[in-house]
This record gives sequence, structure tokens and C-alpha cells, in this order.
Amino acid sequence: MARRARSRSAAVPAPRRIVGYVRVSTQQQADEGHSLRAQRDRLAAYCELYGLELVAVVADEGASASTMDGRPGLGEALRLVRAGEADGVLVAKLDRLTRSTRDLATILEDAGRRGWALLSVAEQLDTSSAAGRLVVGVLGVVGQWEREAIGERTSAAMGSMRDRKLYTGGAARYGYRPGVDGALVEEPGEQAGLAAVRDLR
Repeated sequence: MARRARSRSAAVPAPRRIVGYVRVSTQQQADEGHSLRAQRDRLAAYCELYGLELVAVVADEGASASTMDGRPGLGEALRLVRAGEADGVLVAKLDRLTRSTRDLATILEDAGRRGWALLSVAEQLDTSSAAGRLVVGVLGVVGQWEREAIGERTSAAMGSMRDRKLYTGGAARYGYRPGVDGALVEEPGEQAGLAAVRDLR
């Protein structure tokens, strides 16, 4: 029988049956499997420590956490808790689940509404408590702020390099080549060609 939907404010019971979710972000990691094995071991140890039943472990190999799209493993984990076959989803670290604040909010809303818990080994989080839900939300916001701040700093640095005519990657414009210090250095043969074009004009 399907679990009855709960209101968002309703208390979520402490989970007993857990589905583990593991993810690696590059195909190389997926092929080697080291990161996946390490995550699986952490989930198993956590469940043994807290007396939880690990009913399944599902994986997304070589998948990005930027969105929830294209991750069949995550879809299967959510299907299991929504169907009442598990009481919670356990991850080794929150960023294995998602790096998007919006997606995290969607997952937490679904968990609260349907009455399942999200747990994380690294952050020692359990959203069956109000404190756990608060901490997860704060961590998600901080993580997104950090990514956006890095993007702004990178953009500003690239702009500064372009203003100083330094090499910023990709193909250097015709007539120049990147120097050892990042400055663009004239390429004599190509400069001669440019001079010939200017003379023709």
C-alpha cells in the first residue's frame, strides 16, 4: 500500500530501512570504481553503526551533480522511498546527491511531504529531525554561494588578463602566440602576413 502523503510540517519518523545512493562525476572514476567502492563502504559502516537495514545501493557512474536530469540511479533511489520500500536515502556526502540548491530544496520538499528522510554520513545529517533539515538547507545555500563566488572571481581574473593582453586559453589570435609568462608574443611569420595585408589595403 502506498504511503500516505504527509504535510510538509509533519514529523518524519526515524528511518530504519535505507537505500544508499552513490555517485562519481567522471567516466574515469566510474571505470576505476575506487570512489564508488569507498562510498559503498562508508554507507555500509554507517548502517551497521546505527542499526539500519541497507535494503539497496544504487549508483550513477560518471554523472554530474549539477542537475537531477539523466541520473537513473537517483531516480531509482527516489522511487524506492516514494513506494515505501525504504524509509530514507543515505549518501556518503551531500554533494554526491546534488550541488544545486534548487534541486536540494525539491528533494527535501518531497521527503517532508511523503515522510522519508535524507541522511548524509560526512555531514552527520538526518532530516527526520527539524535540526537536520535546517542544516541541510544552510549547507546547500553555502555551497551554491561558494560556486557562484568562484565563478565571479574566475570571470574577473579572465577579464583582467584580457585587458592586459595576456593569453587566456584557446587559440591565440592570428599574428601572436602565447609566451611563457602568459603574455602574447608576436609571431614573425604571421606578423609579416598581416603587414602585407595592411599594405594591400
